[in-house]
Amino acid sequence: MTPATEVLLGTIGIWLLVAGGLAIVVELSLVAMWGLALGRRARTLSERIESERSQIRADVERLRQAIEEMKVLWRPYRRVLRWLRHPLVIALLGSFRRRMAAR
Repeated sequence: MTPATEVLLGTIGIWLLVAGGLAIVVELSLVAMWGLALGRRARTLSERIESERSQIRADVERLRQAIEEMKVLWRPYRRVLRWLRHPLVIALLGSFRRRMAAR
């Protein structure tokens, strides 16, 4: 190799090194911008999820209260309901239904 070729290759190597460094800096800046945008979106999403979670908790609490109220209201009819759920009573009601349908 001639000295001129070595100088040319050295210059090309330096410029390739500079270009690679610039490419790395550009990619790092893009990653930083995308990361910040992703962080903002994640923060917004977590805030929205937290507000929905509080609404769900309130709905669940209202449902619990409604179930407790229903239990209190159905308390006088508990014995009748227990009798109506008995398998023999269910079979008897099915028999009556079939007789009425046959008429």
